[in-house]
Amino acid sequence: MAVKILHTSDWHVGRRIRGRDRSEEHRAVLAELIEIAVSNQVDLTVVAGDLFDASSPTALSEEIVWRALLDLAEVSPVVVVAGNHDGAARLDAVAPLLEMGRVTVVGTPRSPESGGTVEFGEIGVKLALLPFVSQRGIVKAEHIMSSDPDQHAGLFEDRLRRIVEKLTRDMTAGTVNVFVSHLTVYGALAGGGERQAHIFGYAIPSSLFPGHLSYVALGHLHRQQKMPHSSAVWYSGSPLQLDFGEVADQKGVLLVEASPGLPAKVTAVPLSAGRRLRTIRGTLDEVLALADDVTDAYVKVELVEKARVGLADQVRDAIPDVVEVVLEATDPVRRESEPRQKLKPTEAFHRYLTEKGVEDSRLESLFAALLDEAAK
Repeated sequence: MAVKILHTSDWHVGRRIRGRDRSEEHRAVLAELIEIAVSNQVDLTVVAGDLFDASSPTALSEEIVWRALLDLAEVSPVVVVAGNHDGAARLDAVAPLLEMGRVTVVGTPRSPESGGTVEFGEIGVKLALLPFVSQRGIVKAEHIMSSDPDQHAGLFEDRLRRIVEKLTRDMTAGTVNVFVSHLTVYGALAGGGERQAHIFGYAIPSSLFPGHLSYVALGHLHRQQKMPHSSAVWYSGSPLQLDFGEVADQKGVLLVEASPGLPAKVTAVPLSAGRRLRTIRGTLDEVLALADDVTDAYVKVELVEKARVGLADQVRDAIPDVVEVVLEATDPVRRESEPRQKLKPTEAFHRYLTEKGVEDSRLESLFAALLDEAAK
């Protein structure tokens, strides 16, 4: 019978949205994920990195993550690799405790003999585990100073190729072979909330994964997507929309059915917990008219208006869950006239505001009052 594997990644517990806490959303979406594991009676869950949003998470974030992992382990064994946002040494430190609860955690890269491969003989699965590998550990200062930038990427790719080959060399066609890692594959699409310094500068081609793998479970990019390969190579994506670059993404997890010697069958299972992110754009009147349509979301407003005092406050008063207001000022009117030094201060200030696209009589009145006060 096929082995059922639940693939998830990029939880980013602790992530806030413009200062707003999302802990309860994370609890809800992880509870939904656990219910998917239960209802599908999965044989194994893999988490491909970035459980946390910071390497030194808060106690609340740790409580949410450890509880979710242990609840998943009540269904079946759980395997975790560290992502670039996780504290690798911190995960390795708690690994012995989590192992007692059927959760295998690999924080730093290891050889096959030291825990880089794990086998679950009762279900016929062998896993190669590769946590996030920073380019700083491979491309040293002497390489940067003595070679071209394209050579740096080649050096990184070559080292990753050798690591993958070593971790997968003993896999045979008699088991379900799974490779789990947190990295970037060329051609993958970013979701928007990823840390750009760790995305496309250092990547590997999907052809680097050997063809005898049943499934490659990837994390790092927040958009759920399949990569070109004869095997099934997938990013599960993040379970929540984490940034306004992800507003169009359907979040979910992947349910994988794999048999020895065959590519896995993958089904995307959507997640609905957590608030959506919405971006709305228009004039003040157009934005305010949409207020009732975005009550269930965090909202970014791109406002096309002449700049004036209080615009953002008007938007926030009408839409309480606006977390960002960006002003796209209409083109200012430029006037060719006498030099400013020949104008009265109030006239010069008026022209300055006009050139900046600001039309606000209250601001001009305040300037005049302050000018009078300073002249006393």
